[in-house]
Amino acid sequence: MTSPLKVWFEAEGRLLRLRLSRPKANIVDAAMIGALRAALTEHLNNASLGAILLDAEGPHFSFGASVEEHMPAQCAAMLKSIHALVLQLVDSPVPVLVAVRGQCLGGGLEVALAGHMMFVTPDASLGQPELKIGVFAPAASCLLPELIGPQRAIDLLLSGRSISGADAGVMGMAQVAADPEAAALAYFTEHLKTKSASSLRFAVRAARCDYAARVHAKIERVERMYLEELMKSHDAVEGLEAFVGKRAAQWQHR
Repeated sequence: MTSPLKVWFEAEGRLLRLRLSRPKANIVDAAMIGALRAALTEHLNNASLGAILLDAEGPHFSFGASVEEHMPAQCAAMLKSIHALVLQLVDSPVPVLVAVRGQCLGGGLEVALAGHMMFVTPDASLGQPELKIGVFAPAASCLLPELIGPQRAIDLLLSGRSISGADAGVMGMAQVAADPEAAALAYFTEHLKTKSASSLRFAVRAARCDYAARVHAKIERVERMYLEELMKSHDAVEGLEAFVGKRAAQWQHR
């Protein structure tokens, strides 16, 4: 089976390119998570690396995580793996730039939010629709309040609505560009490529240390809540089963 992720270097090895490569959905499933984690583990210690650019093949960044892998039998393993990826990105001392087109939803948005800077098209569609199927977005519950403030975060997390890339720019979630890949590359060339990779790492760590510590602490609590409480409720399992079965969920509010 071909890898779900394309990996290569540009700019004389200063820029690591990672591209989700299972269009059009680019589902963040176990294979995609494993490929991303492996690439980061292999290359983050490259002393000359000045930045990472994460983007996606096809018209959409990602439709989200695999709902089938969030069913009770697989949920714990899936959640722990995607949270390990999110924390790996949050902790990265190398700046991670993310370029987003089309839909960027659920687990796909959680991965994008964990990077350092996001570049989006004005008509991109970003959202955390998990509550619509009876669950909540664990990593986004930790990342969004930090990035856009508690009021805007609670709106997106409870409503499950999507916002445009233009709205994401107004909220401070992302920088808006007609061509997000080109904008990210231009940012790297102008602001990062000429800098000392060593000094960049110190600057990233200094800017993110308190933020990273808060996300680590909260994601552990939220993961326990999801696995030990939410997944023991009737409606969470009903919502997932209804989605997979392509039928309307029958909520019992318990």
